[in-house]
Amino acid sequence: MTKAELKEFLDAKVLEYNHPRFLEDDPLQIPHIFTRKEDIEISAFLTATIAWGNRKSIINNANRLMGLMGNVPYDFVMNYSEDDLEHLSNFVHRTFNGIDLGYFVTSLQNIYKNHGGLETVFTDHQTKDSMQPAISKFKELFFELPHQNRTQKHVSDPNKGSAAKRINMFLRWMVRDNGTGVDFGLWKDIDPAKLSCPLDVHSGNVARKLKLLKRKQNDAKALQELDKNLRKLDSTDPVKYDFALFGLGVFEKF
Repeated sequence: MTKAELKEFLDAKVLEYNHPRFLEDDPLQIPHIFTRKEDIEISAFLTATIAWGNRKSIINNANRLMGLMGNVPYDFVMNYSEDDLEHLSNFVHRTFNGIDLGYFVTSLQNIYKNHGGLETVFTDHQTKDSMQPAISKFKELFFELPHQNRTQKHVSDPNKGSAAKRINMFLRWMVRDNGTGVDFGLWKDIDPAKLSCPLDVHSGNVARKLKLLKRKQNDAKALQELDKNLRKLDSTDPVKYDFALFGLGVFEKF
């Protein structure tokens, strides 16, 4: 395919998959339960955190997690104390357990009380053309409280070579406009042009077949390569192609 043909093909797939019916089997349906900005942010962040493995299991466990928080995640976070630890202790999603969840809620409380909230942290630490330094800084702030080492693996760091798929996905949800009713467009001071594609096995494999990606590992270097090529197709909203790459991989076995 020529570049023009590739863009036409992928733009058509974006239109097909960037649609509310996409939410029926996607973890993004969880934050769509809420209307309060902070509830959306927190539910989206926690859902993105456990978004690996079987999607039905992710959705079921994210719903269970919201139930543990009384379906008021922001109020739960802001009023959380050590007395609530036992309430969360039995939660498990793959390797993410009650110990990790307890710290995540504690740290989110710290982020909202002492750092202006999730939006402020990411907005304040963005650079001219990337969100990856902000993700790295976010991890640093997120783990500034005492914690068990095991919990750190649940937040990726681009500076350590990670593609940071789940946080890039969370940022897509928060930043891209909600014109189609899929993403939220809540964070107005981050330009969608800076977003990076949530790179996973599906989007990576499709990107390689379409010659958008040569690197074999799905790591930070691969993400840089993919970002560069997607920005050639749309410099203002490159991460819209996440829908096309993921949809082709998951639904069409491309």
